[in-house]
Amino acid sequence: MPDWAVRPVDGYLDRMRDQRELSPHTLEAYRRDLAQFFAFCGDEGVGSIAAVRRQHARRYLGSLSAQGYSKRSMTRKASAVRSFYNDAGRRNSATVNPFEGVSRPRLDRPLPHAIPSRTLVHAIETIDPTTPEGLRDRALIDTLYSTGLRVSELASLAVDDVGGDMVTVVGKGRKTRRVPIGRPAQESVRRYLGQGRPRLAGAAAGNSLWVGLRGGPLGTRGIRSVVRKRVATFPHALRHSFATHLLEGGADLRSVQDLLGHTDLATTQIYTAVTRQHLRGTYDRSHPRA
Repeated sequence: MPDWAVRPVDGYLDRMRDQRELSPHTLEAYRRDLAQFFAFCGDEGVGSIAAVRRQHARRYLGSLSAQGYSKRSMTRKASAVRSFYNDAGRRNSATVNPFEGVSRPRLDRPLPHAIPSRTLVHAIETIDPTTPEGLRDRALIDTLYSTGLRVSELASLAVDDVGGDMVTVVGKGRKTRRVPIGRPAQESVRRYLGQGRPRLAGAAAGNSLWVGLRGGPLGTRGIRSVVRKRVATFPHALRHSFATHLLEGGADLRSVQDLLGHTDLATTQIYTAVTRQHLRGTYDRSHPRA
């Protein structure tokens, strides 16, 4: 990153960390995208963030395309720079947002892959519940499928967050929501808390709900490892399955939006395409003149 961009970028990321409580991983991704853009602008002869213009943004996207970046990566990088300049405009350190009016690459939105419910139920019920690890893994996967939480939300759960038929979740932007949890998952968690967690938890576990084999909190990487071992997939696939199965069962889109913690209904609407496929398949199998 050119010297002239270092302080503005550092200040911007500090504000994002303090105001939006972004994770270190997200902040580092923003830093890489901004550094890449400003390095390109430096090579173009630009000497300050205020001197960047729309033609630089267009040429930058063209160079990314020539290097083989996917449309999704290009859109993410453009969004990072656009957000930076929106902040710079509010602070009067730049008068022009170079990505304002620059068209974004059109994304082909892949449909989420939903795992059949019978496959998930079988995977859960075949986990050995006679060991502390088995009790934990069964409760973890049962909870993930029953609530549709993001992996970061699941990892952040404390013992006090689960109780009765609701789970208290702190989601994106530190927004708290309450999510129902099904009776089988409630029972799995109850057995884990009674018989599994006490045998796993060490001094470092604190109040974390999920505990690793070394006695400390089980983080997102550990949860991904558990899901890969037990279901041969990723945690987000269980979130997709949760949403899809709700809609196929008759839930309305607005309720599913609240359960998933989406701020924008358009984010949830991708699942309607999945359920349309389900309806088409049902029609093809069932109607005599399909």
